[in-house]
Amino acid sequence: MTLVAGVDSSTQACKVVVRDAEDGRLVREGRAAHPTGTEVDPAAWEAALRRAIREAGGLDDVAAIAVGGQQHGMVCLDGDGNVIRPALLWNDTRSAGAADDLIEELGGGEVGRRAWADAVGLVPVASFTVTKLRWLAEYERDNARQTAAVCLPHDWLTWRLAGSPALDALVTDRGDASGTGYWSAAAGEYRLDLLERALGHAALVPTVLNPAEPAGCTVGGAVLGPGSGDNAAAALGLAAEPGDVIVSIGTSGVVDMVTTEPVADPSGTVAGFADATGHFLPLIATLNAAQVLDATARLLGVDHAELSRLALSAPPGAGGLVLVPYLEGERTPNRPDATGALHGLTQATADRAHLARAAVEGLLCGLADGLDAVAVGGARVRRVFLIGGGARLEAVRRLAPAVLGMPVLVPPSSEYVADGAARQAAWVLAGGASPPAWPAAGQEVYEADQVPFVRARYAEVRELTGRRV
Repeated sequence: MTLVAGVDSSTQACKVVVRDAEDGRLVREGRAAHPTGTEVDPAAWEAALRRAIREAGGLDDVAAIAVGGQQHGMVCLDGDGNVIRPALLWNDTRSAGAADDLIEELGGGEVGRRAWADAVGLVPVASFTVTKLRWLAEYERDNARQTAAVCLPHDWLTWRLAGSPALDALVTDRGDASGTGYWSAAAGEYRLDLLERALGHAALVPTVLNPAEPAGCTVGGAVLGPGSGDNAAAALGLAAEPGDVIVSIGTSGVVDMVTTEPVADPSGTVAGFADATGHFLPLIATLNAAQVLDATARLLGVDHAELSRLALSAPPGAGGLVLVPYLEGERTPNRPDATGALHGLTQATADRAHLARAAVEGLLCGLADGLDAVAVGGARVRRVFLIGGGARLEAVRRLAPAVLGMPVLVPPSSEYVADGAARQAAWVLAGGASPPAWPAAGQEVYEADQVPFVRARYAEVRELTGRRV
């Protein structure tokens, strides 16, 4: 039996799965936590990876490995390959002003947004790497001057697994490169002029490999895949095909859709990413997802099971009570300084059940807006997958079809980012034009009547979100 390994170096933890290369059967797995916060020393990721590998029984018998990782994180290296400062993660919003400045420099307003969308398929917001580089150049000039190379979390971990060769050995894939703000999924090439505009000088960037192109070998001799960003890896793990939509409720809320054509949205709502197979992955992401459920459960003094029961006991629309859950600011829509809003509180809705229902519906309404956005140009939605930690809540699964307006498929709980990385590793090992056709796991189908007034009411309240003081 030939074994392959996949890694998910996410915001919260590192997960490693070891699978049979032929049929995808899970053989063993391991996990290790990451530090909290929005900036992290990359050495902590490597330490967690080593712990997760040990928990998974090591890699001595593994023939190939690939890494999926959180997107957008800024890892800056000096000329000797040393990390210059802690990496800024995707959910660090300090570069919101830098995003505005970069748009203004390309014409400002609609003109500037269109210029960025045409150039790289996205409009700068605080999460993207290019804005973090501009923040670095403005606020940490010495660190910016020392920066000889810029890479992403999965790029850096792949490079470390290879034994940290020369900086020009850094590699990435089109899925993760497309989230930087200086690589175009449509053109398939870097826009180094935009990187230099942000950082103030040129810097080395990873070579973008083809989907199944080997990235070298680990120090132990296992073949390395190019890896990918977490969303593209999850789509690969689900074997998503053109027309498939993936709604993921984790630390962030993500809605993406596999398409055969690139997308450039000048409004900035949709990021025109690439996937890990040669297709494209238009995507929206929210900063507020499963943590909305956590916060509501904490507020009500209940666990998640009771939160779910309470939500399902209240009527659709929560009697007019609406929670717009911008608890951490928001990326989609781009409101980094926003706060949450609760509207429609009356004697009739002032109880735990109505608030629980409003929290679940508010979370889902934001994702439903995202689904509408990624189905750009009337693209036909083939299937909707619902995954992530938040999808384990019964209320989320049962209410999602009504809010999203279509049935949803809930596959078994799995580490789909790590699974996608493992599937890529098997693909690299075997070669060929397409990834291995591992048998699909069974999935539950949830259906419900549409309740359009829920989204209409949410839309009324959405603009009432406040700003931090």
